[in-house]
Amino acid sequence: MAKLRVHNDRIEVQLTPAEKSLALRSDDIVVLQSDIRSATITDDPWIWIRGIRRRGTEIPLVVAVGVWKYHGGSDFVIVKGKRQAVVLELAGGEFARLIISTNHAGQLIDSLRVTAAEVDEPSLD
Repeated sequence: MAKLRVHNDRIEVQLTPAEKSLALRSDDIVVLQSDIRSATITDDPWIWIRGIRRRGTEIPLVVAVGVWKYHGGSDFVIVKGKRQAVVLELAGGEFARLIISTNHAGQLIDSLRVTAAEVDEPSLD
């Protein structure tokens, strides 16, 4: 399963070798935190997949890994079975949305909230 690393200024999605192979992609995904418009936890990530598969692999309701193209851009998807997922809506960059199955969805959302609060709150010094 892909590892999600939250930094002060970015999120890194580190793909496993198998995921890179299934997605037909050689590099990991890096998203600037300033590009994240919203983050949603979903128990049914399959309903969030839109458009048609442009590059990657899909076995419906089992696994979907790769790039899905729709009329407004592209989404990157890593969905496995019925696992909970995080949907990140993005304002800029390579993808309009990331849909990523993870066992740590709540922790990821909490990490994004803490980082946003640290950045947005003015200093009292």
